[in-house]
Amino acid sequence: MKRSLFDKIFLGFLFLSIALFISVVVYSTYTTRRIMVKERSKVLTNEALLIADQTVADYMQGNITHRQLIKNLEYYSETLATSIWITDEKGIVIASSKAATHPEAPKNIFFLNQDFDMLTAQTFSGNFYGHFESDVVTVAIPIRINNISDGMILMHSTEEELKDLQGNIIQAIYVPFLIILIISFAVLGIISGRIMRPIKKINAAAEQYSTGNFDVKLDIKSGDEIGQLASSLEYMASELSKLEEYRKDFISNISHDFRSPLTSIKGYVEAIQDGTIPIEKQDRYLNIIVNETNRLSKLTTGLLELNKFDSYGIWLVAKDFDVLELVRMAMNSYEGKCIERGIKIWLNNHCEHTMVYADKTKIQQVIYNLLDNAIKFTPEGKSIYITLTEKNEKVFISIKDEGCGISKEDLQKIWVRFYKVDSSRGKDKQGTGLGLSITKEIIKAHNENINVVSTEGVGTEFTFSLAKSVVEKESSGDD
Repeated sequence: MKRSLFDKIFLGFLFLSIALFISVVVYSTYTTRRIMVKERSKVLTNEALLIADQTVADYMQGNITHRQLIKNLEYYSETLATSIWITDEKGIVIASSKAATHPEAPKNIFFLNQDFDMLTAQTFSGNFYGHFESDVVTVAIPIRINNISDGMILMHSTEEELKDLQGNIIQAIYVPFLIILIISFAVLGIISGRIMRPIKKINAAAEQYSTGNFDVKLDIKSGDEIGQLASSLEYMASELSKLEEYRKDFISNISHDFRSPLTSIKGYVEAIQDGTIPIEKQDRYLNIIVNETNRLSKLTTGLLELNKFDSYGIWLVAKDFDVLELVRMAMNSYEGKCIERGIKIWLNNHCEHTMVYADKTKIQQVIYNLLDNAIKFTPEGKSIYITLTEKNEKVFISIKDEGCGISKEDLQKIWVRFYKVDSSRGKDKQGTGLGLSITKEIIKAHNENINVVSTEGVGTEFTFSLAKSVVEKESSGDD
């Protein structure tokens, strides 16, 4: 049987309370008894000294008879509720109180059979060597007359009175302690209830989230850790809901992007096989098949690359290189395509130094992706501008086209994987919708930023930053 959190807290508190209560009982019982025995011993010692000075000294000096001594001892015994024994210097009992409540004194106190000049006041607790049926407190005081030891007075007080008094004191301790425990359990119940109710709601919501129902709201507004947990859980559910939508869109998009070229390839291959397409036109359709195959290959490569980014992060091999040289290489690579489409590319370099510290291969991929994207959406007769500027130890690379631009709605989604702006706006239908996602991941891995500004009918501008190389900074400082 599984125990709830409240059960564990309650049982833990219960066991702790029992342990504390037992500890208090043992400690208070021992301490109060020790203190009371000590105080009783002091009282008996003072009384014994008084009896020795007044009664016993008179007897030893012959001022009172033995009978008067016994009578006085019985008076003190009844008054003080004690048993009183008087011994001589050899430990032989010469007088004792003979009240009915006290046992007869032994004829000899064996432990006193020693040099009386060495005897001092002593205190005993127990049954006094078996002479009493119950525990007593005993004090033994030497009797000295003219500084000579003439015997000893022993006073025995039963512990029954001490136990009664101890019981009253302990009761005064235990009752408040028990009341505090009861109040503590009540407070524990209230606090646990306030804690357990939201925890149960959180647990029930988590079970719903695990089944894919992310619409459950917790409505826990407390500012403590439980409230923070509830807020975090609701945020997680919101993100998981978005992730689920993204997963569905991902499957839909990738299915469409794979199905379209595969359908074309299959259709053209079957047409060539059954002779629908004449031999003299087959080269043209074979080129289409090759293009569609390249598109599938490009899509697969992009997916593998993004999956690797998600699983292991982007592995960067950073070094110093001239980003201007990289831009010129990209311009040369796309020169033929731009001439074919009647597009001009202009380079504006406003930097004194263009050495940067980054992963050259990855940044080359970024520049090629952005330039390819600009060419794709730039109509014939328009231009593309690549601008390099520097500010605050960074180099900014901007690629701006004079294309159709992107709407505000689409501008928020261009970084989403597989998302493609209306393909009718561009003449190139080979896009996979992964280029900008890969570009952003690469720039993000460099701890840099990439921004986009676009106006419909005017064009789009992408700008990203790179850190200047250390060599570049040192050379600038030397200047």
